[in-house]
Amino acid sequence: MAKLIAVDDSLSDLKLIESILATDHKVVLVQGAENVESRIEAEKPDLVLLDVVMPGRNGYEVLRGLRRNEKTKNLPVLVISSKGEPTDIEWGKRQGANGYLTKPYTPDSLKQAVRELLGGSEWS
Repeated sequence: MAKLIAVDDSLSDLKLIESILATDHKVVLVQGAENVESRIEAEKPDLVLLDVVMPGRNGYEVLRGLRRNEKTKNLPVLVISSKGEPTDIEWGKRQGANGYLTKPYTPDSLKQAVRELLGGSEWS
């Protein structure tokens, strides 16, 4: 059972992610992006699910912070965002995202994206 951290400012979006993934994975919910990198480092998840549009710090800023940290630089990150234009997806990948899923998504598409990113991805 993989450990996932979902980061979003919307509690309803977090609860949706949890309801879809909690039968197969341990899901830790984090509402908002403040100091989330240290929480991620402490929790040592197998995968981070990261929203982009959040007040204060956006998901791209968090993602860049994770990539600069020696302990989290190889951690798989799935960006989940309402920003679904091809340029948004390309920008997410340039920031270091391993995958990009646009909202709204289906439960099956979320499970598939998580499954793909967990395929042999370990970090230390």
